[in-house]
Amino acid sequence: MSIQQISLSGRKMEVSNKEMTFLERIYVWTILKGLWTTLKHLFRRKVTIKYPEEVREMSPVARLQHMLMRDEEGKERCTACGLCALSCPAEAITMKAAERKADEKHLYREEKYAEIYEINMLRCIFCGLCEEACPKEAIYLTKSKKIVNSGYEREDFIYGKDKLVMPLDLAIKNTQTNTVN
Repeated sequence: MSIQQISLSGRKMEVSNKEMTFLERIYVWTILKGLWTTLKHLFRRKVTIKYPEEVREMSPVARLQHMLMRDEEGKERCTACGLCALSCPAEAITMKAAERKADEKHLYREEKYAEIYEINMLRCIFCGLCEEACPKEAIYLTKSKKIVNSGYEREDFIYGKDKLVMPLDLAIKNTQTNTVN
């Protein structure tokens, strides 16, 4: 029975043990090819960007900073369904659901809301799957140039609702621009 019949894909091949020539056995040719590659790159112009002075241009499809959106009335859209946390391949999102109280009607759209919503930015790979999975369009990756501030403490990279929820004045401004269009 041949290997192609055993293999499901038909791409497996038999490996032959071919005898090496003298030049191959002393590795001179391979070493010379490696040195040639090193010399070729040694005299090329460096492609370094002096960061604070020069800023690299971002891709137009880059999605960077996370934001929890508000609706037209300024209420949080997130209903703590957990689909964003389930779709996250890095398991960076954690949330805890809670029931809305009578005096919190002006804050949340539905009876259920995310009491705790955290994204661990050290784990996040900025894939955007959380944004695609959300049925309420509550989480959004913005096009801002700001990704994550640098820091020395691990707790600084766990973004809670205080850093993620869209500011109320920005939500009102978005509503005004959408109604004008």
